[in-house]
Amino acid sequence: MQVDDIRVFIPSKDYGLSQSFYQALGFKMEYVSDDLSLFENGASCFFLHRSPDTAGVSNLMLQLAVQSIDDAFKTISDMERFSIIYEPVKVESWGKVIYLWGPSGELWHITEFNHTNKEFNHTNK
Repeated sequence: MQVDDIRVFIPSKDYGLSQSFYQALGFKMEYVSDDLSLFENGASCFFLHRSPDTAGVSNLMLQLAVQSIDDAFKTISDMERFSIIYEPVKVESWGKVIYLWGPSGELWHITEFNHTNKEFNHTNK
């Protein structure tokens, strides 16, 4: 089997807030239905869906690879109106990461890989 793409569906307990949050994070929103939106940035995308049941979303972790962790940190730190939780940039052996919790409790690993690291960054293989 040859896979072309994989897309996650992120449940949202406050759909409007989550839509605004992801747009402020730099994603373009496309309407799919009253309960489903597609968010895109470059070649990366995911679905956000309205869900009254977000049990388990606090166990959802996603990784967003970025070219500049400094640009990502500036964007995130400018999003105060969302009362978001995030940690400062952490340096790891494979690169840098910011931990950011979305409006429904989903955990994003905003990551800048070392350019020479091929173990975690599939785009450099």
